[in-house]
Amino acid sequence: MSEGVDPSGHPIERRLPTIVSALDPGHAHAHADVWLSDVTAGYDDRPAIEHVDLAVEAGSLLAVVGPNGAGKSTLLKVMAGLLRPWSGRVEILGSVPGREAHRIAYVPQAETVDWAFPVTVRDVVMMGRYPALGPFRRPSADDRRAVAGALDKVSMSAYADTQIGQLSGGQRRRVFLARALAAEPDLFLLDEPVTGVDVTTQEDLMDVLEAQARRGKTVVATTHDLACAAARFHRVAAINRTVIVNGPSSLVLDPDVLSRTYGGHLPVLGLQAFVMDDAHHHDESSGREPHYHELDGASRKAGEPRALPGQRAGRR
Repeated sequence: MSEGVDPSGHPIERRLPTIVSALDPGHAHAHADVWLSDVTAGYDDRPAIEHVDLAVEAGSLLAVVGPNGAGKSTLLKVMAGLLRPWSGRVEILGSVPGREAHRIAYVPQAETVDWAFPVTVRDVVMMGRYPALGPFRRPSADDRRAVAGALDKVSMSAYADTQIGQLSGGQRRRVFLARALAAEPDLFLLDEPVTGVDVTTQEDLMDVLEAQARRGKTVVATTHDLACAAARFHRVAAINRTVIVNGPSSLVLDPDVLSRTYGGHLPVLGLQAFVMDDAHHHDESSGREPHYHELDGASRKAGEPRALPGQRAGRR
């Protein structure tokens, strides 16, 4: 791998400290929408993340990658204020977690939804407006415009009156992203938003997220797809219970980063590496949060390799 730029067009940084930045920690703290210092959190008496230091500046499009059980989902829950850390400091949008909840859109891996419930796509997206509406206000013309705009951004306007259970897995992903967009947040926390969807849907959803980052919104998304992380995100945080590296997304192609993050279990051949579908071993205790891999129009089996950009999948 030559110094300069990688095949995805991102600059390459070879230094691999926990925070790859020329900025001092105080500067990073002052300019961060998301700031964690020495954070440890978990479930019952079992830690899921330990001694995490992370600063995410406004306008970032950050991929969080790591093996199964690395703490990716837990990290998002701490950011969202859904899980209190055992120790350390967390500031989200300049305040303690949860205080600015109305400025945050959190989308978990799998929505707990009764797919037979008679609710339309438009109804689901309108739920993104509820925090601002309050318990007794009816949606206004502005709310309806926000919902229509969100559906248009994810190319789901034609399905506005469709019952949510009639949609494919990829269409549901689009709808839940539209619900997040309708909230008009400053911070998106998305747990595997493009996992298991077809290539067209993945590219469309990444276009939407990239547009939000250009508007100055901050996007933090977990993914198992290293190809997507390298090609479409601006920065990457590789974690395995703690932050291994945080820097340009080109670092996901670095053999040292892959070895340190995945423990040497991810094959690397030159610039080629493969991301393996997870075996559903996540941070949370079993049964807490169901996890699905839905693939529209194709059937890639769990464990089947997927190549990085410009490469063809080969032997593991």
